[in-house]
Order: sequence, then structure tokens, then C-alpha cells
Amino acid sequence: MTIKRRLLLSAIALMLTVPALAETEDQVDFFRAAQVDNVIVVRDVLKRGLDPNLHEPERGETGLIVAMRHDANRVFAILLQHPRIDLEAQSANGSTALMMAAFKHNKAAVAAMIAKGAQVNRKGWTPLHFAAAAGDLDIMNMLLEHHAYIDAGSPSGLTPLMLAAREGMEDAVKLLLEQGADATLKDGAYRVDAAEFAIRAEKPWIAKAIKAHLAAKTAK
Repeated sequence: MTIKRRLLLSAIALMLTVPALAETEDQVDFFRAAQVDNVIVVRDVLKRGLDPNLHEPERGETGLIVAMRHDANRVFAILLQHPRIDLEAQSANGSTALMMAAFKHNKAAVAAMIAKGAQVNRKGWTPLHFAAAAGDLDIMNMLLEHHAYIDAGSPSGLTPLMLAAREGMEDAVKLLLEQGADATLKDGAYRVDAAEFAIRAEKPWIAKAIKAHLAAKTAK
């Protein structure tokens, strides 16, 4: 191979590697900016064509989910308006931006995503699970008003009521029971109901409330 040809091939190789390096740097900058609510950086990398639905390597979360995790509401607003944003993109554990917003008590973001068409109901974990685990009654009511399935089962059959009971979210348990949650359901892994989940989590007062609710229903 002649020196001239080797130089030409080296130049071509360099040209091919530069865009890849730039893309990697943009990805790193994007997720860092999403964590600290840096809208300038996010706008810049998106203008350069970065995919708004990229998944970061640590948790497999999209920029939208990362923004919700870190309460980066300005970045969230930019990403929400992006024409290619995928509201149903999932992290490695199956969560979505709507689920993260529900868990982080971000009522405004939950409302904005629902208005834009984010799915309230889905197979497996749902936003209602996350809101119940966080004990956020406002978001739970919002989801229920948009026809969230109250007895949705996680991959192991855990319902929002079971989760609220296990996490000690007494007011969330009361709300779910008032709205018609089925306290007799059992999960698929342990084959126990919501009251038993509360007992195993050392929340006997919640188990007592659930049993009282069931007794009152039986007495009617």
C-alpha cells in the first residue's frame, strides 16, 4: 500500500470516527443536563439531532424519566413538546415518565402528560401503583378520574392497594377502598391479600382498617 493511499484511508477513518465521538459526548451532556435542569444544553443537543428518547446506561431511563426523577421541570417541558418524544418509552425496570412523575408527587407533570396522551393504564406496573406507593392522593384521584384500573396487577400480581398497605400509606389505602378496590385479591407470588401485606410489613393498624372495611361490606 502506498503512503498516499495509507494517508487517504487514515483521513477517511478519522472523518468516520469524529461524528461518533460527538454523538457520545452529546449523549453524556444530555443526561447530565436532564439531571440539573439545564435547558440550554438540552436544547443544543436536540437541535443537533439527538434522539430525545435515548436511554442512559445506568438505569436504562430516557431523558424524560431522568428529568422527572430529578425534578427538572424546565427540561421536562422542552422534552414534552418535542415532536418525536415517546411518552411510553420505558426504563430497564419497566417504568415510564408518567410513573416517575406520580411517584415524585409532580402533579403538574402528571396532568401535562395525561393531556398529551400518556397511557394511564398499561400491562404490569401502572402510574396508580407509583402514586399509591408515594401516598399522593391528588395524583391518585387524577388517575382514577382518567379511568385508571384500580385493581391493576403488577407482573407479580401486586395491586395498588397491596402496595399502599405494604408501604404504610394509610390515606392511600382508605382512598382505594372508598373507590372500590378489591381487598380480597391475592398476589401471584406470596398468595396473600392487602391486609396480610400490611401485617408482614409491620403495619397492623392498616391491616385492621382493611379488615374492618371487608367486614362492613359483608354486613351490608
